[in-house]
Amino acid sequence: MLSEISQTKPIQVPAWPFSLLVLSCGGCWSVTAEMLRNLLALRQIGQRTISTTSRRHFKNKVPEKQKLFQEDDEIPLYLKGGIADVLLYRATMVLTIGGTAYAMYQLAVAAFPKKQE
Repeated sequence: MLSEISQTKPIQVPAWPFSLLVLSCGGCWSVTAEMLRNLLALRQIGQRTISTTSRRHFKNKVPEKQKLFQEDDEIPLYLKGGIADVLLYRATMVLTIGGTAYAMYQLAVAAFPKKQE
C-alpha cells in the first residue's frame, strides 16, 4: 500500500485558499470536479458583502416621541406609551400581587404541616 502511494503523483487543485494536493491512493478517495465547484461556490458565498443599509426609508419618529414623553400632563412615564403600556402594567401588577400571595400561602402551608396519624 505504501509503495502505491509513493508512486502516485499529486495533482494541484486551483481552489484558493483551499488548494489541495489530491492523491489517488488506489480508490481510497477522490475529488471530483463537482465537489470542487461546490467548494468554490461556498467560498464565493462567504465573500459576498453584507449591506447594512436599509431598503426602506422610515420616517424619523424620535422628535414626536420626545415631545410626548416630555409633556407635563401628570401621567406616569411608564403609561405614556398608550393602551399597550397600560395593559402591560396591569398584567405585571396582577402577576406580582398574585405571585406574592401564592408564595405567602405556600410558606404558611410549609410552616404548619398536617399532623400524621
